Amino acid sequence: MPADTAAELESLLDSARSEGQFSAASWAVGSSTSTLGSCVLGTPSESDEVGIGPRTLFDLASVTKPIVGLTLLRLVDRGLVALDTTVGEVLLDWPDGPMAHADLRSLLTHTSGAPGPTPLFREHGDRESLLHALARLEFTAPGQWCYSSMGFIALGLVAERVGGAGLDDLVHREITGPLGMRDTRYGPVDRGDAVATEACPWRGRLVRGTVHDENAEMLGGVAGHAGLFGTAEDLGRLGAALLRGSLLEPALQDAMTGRRDGRPLGWWPRERCSFLDGTFDESAYGHTGFTGTSLMIDPSRDRWFCLLTNRVHPTREPRGFERVRADFHAAASRGSW
Repeated sequence: MPADTAAELESLLDSARSEGQFSAASWAVGSSTSTLGSCVLGTPSESDEVGIGPRTLFDLASVTKPIVGLTLLRLVDRGLVALDTTVGEVLLDWPDGPMAHADLRSLLTHTSGAPGPTPLFREHGDRESLLHALARLEFTAPGQWCYSSMGFIALGLVAERVGGAGLDDLVHREITGPLGMRDTRYGPVDRGDAVATEACPWRGRLVRGTVHDENAEMLGGVAGHAGLFGTAEDLGRLGAALLRGSLLEPALQDAMTGRRDGRPLGWWPRERCSFLDGTFDESAYGHTGFTGTSLMIDPSRDRWFCLLTNRVHPTREPRGFERVRADFHAAASRGSW
C-alpha cells in the first residue's frame, strides 16, 4: 500500500469525521486481481467509544440496486428472461398500469419514465398496499434519464419470480456466494455488527441493524432498491469481478458496462457521477447510496474505488458530504497504486 496515498485518504476522512460528516468510514481501492489499499476509522455511532473493524457492516442503501441488477442479468444470461420482457409479462397478477408495460432494459437504465423518489410508505402501511400503489404509479414519457428507485423495486420482484426464490437467496446464489462476499446480506443484522444511520423521526428510534430506507422497511427489509448491508472488502470482491468480466457472458458484460450505448445496466454512467474528476474517462461507471456509500469502477485503469460511511448519522440534514466524496475519489485516483 502506498503509505503517502493511504495517509492522505485517512487524513481526509478523519477531518470529515471531525466536522460531523459521519461517525464511521471504510474505504478500499483495488484492481481486477487484488486490493491495493484499505482502511477503517471512526465508531459505529457518535456515542460509541470502541472503533469499527474491517467487518463492521454499513447500510449500502442504493448500492443495492446494481447488485440486484447483476442478479437479474445472470438470469438473463441463462435465458430465463429477456431484457425486452415487460414487468407485466412476468408479474401476471399485476394491474395493467404503466409499470406493467415497462421493459427490464428501460428500468435498469432509468429510462422507463418511472418516477423518482416516492415516499409510498407514508400512505401505505403494509407491503401489499405499497406494492399495489407501486403498480399504479404514473410515468413520464420514456427515453430520458430519470433515476428511479421505484423501478428497481419492480425489478427485484421480477428477479424473484423468474429465479424461483426470494431476493435475499437469489443475491446470495448469484453474486455474494460465488464471489465470497461473506458479510454482504440483507438485514436485519445484529446491531453490534453495524454502524448506526439516522435517528429517524418516522420510526421514533435510532436506526441500526435495520434498513434506513423507509419504503424498503415497509417491504420487510428485502427489496430491489435498498436493504443490503456490507463491507468495503466485499464490495472490492465485486469490483474485481466486474473488471475481470467474470459474472456475465461477454456480450451482456459489454451491455452492462454501457460500452454499446453509454447506458450501463443497473449502474450510473460516467456523466451522472458528477463527483468524479477528469482522471475518470467515459468508460467509468458506478453507484452511490443515500447513506454515504459508493462503488466506482474504472475499466480503463483496471481500478475500483469503494467508500462507505454513515453520513446520515445522526440526521440526514446536508452537511457537505458531496465535497468529501469528490475529494476522496480525486485523491484515490491520483494515488500511485
